[in-house]
Amino acid sequence: TLSSPFNPDAVPPARAEKPPLEQLYREGPLLGSGGFGSVYSGTRLADGAPVRDGNGALLPLELALLWMVSRPGSRGVVRLLDWFEVPEGFALVMERPERCQDLWYFLDERRFLTEPVARGLFRQVLEAVRHCSSCGVLHRDIKAENVLVDLATGEAKLIDFGCGREQDMPDELRPCPIGTPEYSPPEWILFGCYHGQPATIWSLGILLYELVCGHLPFHTKEDIVRGQLCFPARVSQGGDCQHLIRWCLCMDPTDRPSLEDLFEHSWLQEPCLTQETAEMDPCAQ
Repeated sequence: TLSSPFNPDAVPPARAEKPPLEQLYREGPLLGSGGFGSVYSGTRLADGAPVRDGNGALLPLELALLWMVSRPGSRGVVRLLDWFEVPEGFALVMERPERCQDLWYFLDERRFLTEPVARGLFRQVLEAVRHCSSCGVLHRDIKAENVLVDLATGEAKLIDFGCGREQDMPDELRPCPIGTPEYSPPEWILFGCYHGQPATIWSLGILLYELVCGHLPFHTKEDIVRGQLCFPARVSQGGDCQHLIRWCLCMDPTDRPSLEDLFEHSWLQEPCLTQETAEMDPCAQ
């Protein structure tokens, strides 16, 4: 059953007359796995379109959240194409670009991103988070591994809603954060307090730091609570990028910016440079 307050009728059912999964899609190699199931590449047999197949017993809530954010024309979030109930749980079929890479691997191959390229990708992630918020969804696990980059176009999409929750649920009623520890905000570590929007801003600050510096700012709970940030020389002291990161990573959640504050920050006023991202793909040359 879908977790409250979702009404199962709000999500279209897996119709009994629909052919089984294996008659509509060909499963490819395993892309990754974790506590919420496994993800496979695949192909839609009708037209050869590439897809992603996520399966696991903990997916009903993820299914509802994906359905909520998969509005027509929503480009910043992976789109749910189909879903099936299978003996092991549920199988979700999601879109997948022909040539794609998650942002962690994209960054790992390049060590770090220049500010213009990081700006284009980061702004797309912000747009995706704003779209989720407008749909009443908190992702709760924003990190490089959960951003998929289309290597042909530079377009970025937010993926993996396995840690997501309804935005309108009071913070004190949400289950404890189950995202990535290195992205946990200090108020959670110190006091067990989790506030959705400030925690989201914190994780966005961690992501931006990782993009321009090439590594995470904190690796232990002690590092997070200490809150000491070190930047390489290429990220200029007192520059707009460093200011934005420090603002997002304020120790007091009430001092962090809102999502709209981020959009208005001077560092993000330059155009999105997705084409520069695409041109970094050797296959695109």
